[in-house]
Amino acid sequence: MDARFLGIADLAETPSVVVVVDVMRAFTVAAWAFAQGAEKIVLAESLDEALALKARNPHWVAIKDGPPGAGFDAVNSPGLLRSIDLGGRTVVQKTTAGTVGALAVKDAPLVLCAGFVVAEATARVLRTCGSDSVTFVVTGEDGRADEDLACAQYIARRVTEPGTDAAEFLLRGSTSRAAAELAEGRRQGAHPDDVPLCLEVDRFPFAMVATLEGPLMVLRPRAMPSLTDEDRM
Repeated sequence: MDARFLGIADLAETPSVVVVVDVMRAFTVAAWAFAQGAEKIVLAESLDEALALKARNPHWVAIKDGPPGAGFDAVNSPGLLRSIDLGGRTVVQKTTAGTVGALAVKDAPLVLCAGFVVAEATARVLRTCGSDSVTFVVTGEDGRADEDLACAQYIARRVTEPGTDAAEFLLRGSTSRAAAELAEGRRQGAHPDDVPLCLEVDRFPFAMVATLEGPLMVLRPRAMPSLTDEDRM
């Protein structure tokens, strides 16, 4: 498989198959939202759009980066979100990097959003989609976030080498700038467990697929494809 690793600003054309990676914390939070029962996640272009969507749909749950904000129900923290019951709810998510990256490739035929928590499920979708080329969008730090690049490289390796050990990739994630800032309390709207929760490999048995539904980019869980004989080799 030909894998390309690009920052958001490096996207010169729309790829056919793309994996948008945000480990700390957008797509770890998204995975937790589905685990807590959310039906779908609407990826908002801006904070104003998120609030407008929430105003039109008061039962939706709005999530943002940083500290709590007026009109928002939760912040972009897996440690805080894991205690919220989202059964059957729609979540509106706006973050600094992850949602921006997904919206940048919204016209791609297949868009997967990922972190370590859904790595194997994402790799398994890529194995079954029939594409020889995959673009990984490294969203953090203008494409330089090592936790996102490590996760992207891990998923790419798992596509062709299912037995790949995660240890070296997780070490990069744990020593990244984002991990340090979260652990040291330099990012608002964080929980002490956010870093370890973001570095749990294959916590959830689903991938996350983003598609355009009318004017909105909507993220939904997709159950992990069954193992094939080739996967077991």
